[in-house]
Amino acid sequence: MSDKVLSQFTPEIEEEVIDSSKKLKVGIIGTGWIAEAHIQSYKNMPDVEIVAAADLIPGKAEAFMKRFGVEGVRFYPSHKEMIDSEQLDAVSVCTYNTAHAVPTIYALEHGVNVLLEKPFTVTTEEAVEVMRAEKKSGKVLSIGFQPRGDENMQMIKKVVQSGVLGKIYYIQTGGGRRRGIPNSTFIEKSTGGIGALGDIGCYSLDVVLNAIGYPKPLTVSGYKSAFFGTNPKYATPDKYHTAEENAKRFSVDDFAAAFVRLEGDIILDFRIAWAMHVDTPGDTIIFGTEGALRIPSTDCWNGTFTTPMTLYHDVAGERVQTTIPLIPHKGPSLFDIKIRSFLDAVKNGTPAPVPTSQILYNQAIIDGICKSAEAGREIEINSPEI
Repeated sequence: MSDKVLSQFTPEIEEEVIDSSKKLKVGIIGTGWIAEAHIQSYKNMPDVEIVAAADLIPGKAEAFMKRFGVEGVRFYPSHKEMIDSEQLDAVSVCTYNTAHAVPTIYALEHGVNVLLEKPFTVTTEEAVEVMRAEKKSGKVLSIGFQPRGDENMQMIKKVVQSGVLGKIYYIQTGGGRRRGIPNSTFIEKSTGGIGALGDIGCYSLDVVLNAIGYPKPLTVSGYKSAFFGTNPKYATPDKYHTAEENAKRFSVDDFAAAFVRLEGDIILDFRIAWAMHVDTPGDTIIFGTEGALRIPSTDCWNGTFTTPMTLYHDVAGERVQTTIPLIPHKGPSLFDIKIRSFLDAVKNGTPAPVPTSQILYNQAIIDGICKSAEAGREIEINSPEI
């Protein structure tokens, strides 16, 4: 591909000037592992004051703030008490999956903007209830997909939207780790709700769905299993449980696959794994009538990829392959970009950087895979307009 053609995909980077004269008062709900990334990014923002934290476990939030050197924070045993007692501009909801909806709805109902960690929720029904609260509140609700800020991930969308692939008709995507089963609240249905599907599957889906404009999902034939997580030979020990104990606790999916029909006559072939006996279930491939794009597989799609994409197309009647060079990341971390984009939306009254109107379809596919797997047949996907 000529330099002229490649230049249409070259990103433009602008340095942002942040007005720190008025600080946004932020609270954190849930102070587990993912909250660590949130607080580190908030500390990098000159226009943020972390004023409150809530966690169900006594002393956990206090220890969390001490570990990160944040002083002057008030602590609460629940999101409700924190929101009722504070004048907050925004909260990060960093709870386990099954607890995403309740604090998010409560915050929105009380006029507080929300950055909700992925996955959106566990079920489509929960997502709809959250979106109704969002619509009624008029506040910003953004979902935590930091890969959206990566230049190479953005390149996928630029290539697709440029039209060089023609009409998109088939997508193969997924990913996973040969061994990568987490522990803690991730592996129990009462807290995680969904396993690999929600943890890393939502990222993989967002990469391709965002690139093609998030068409509505119509039907899904899904499969899920838990052969590794329930086997002590493969289960992951932690500081509280042995591998045998975690194998007994394990009650979510560690592998899932699906065949999804999307609006616009597009087929999505998807699979994701926390554990398997290969290093990858395959690269992501987007098929179009004028070309195809191969995106190197990653273990969880939560950041970037490390080898170049390949564009397959015809030039002057000849079949050619064009390597799309990797873009070296410069500037803030992807998590800083995620937090910054949310804060800017709050301050400027602009739309959420990762809107629920898109991620509802992401959640509907995940929920549809679960329901189809349990039913043992293809089902229609319900994703109502809010």
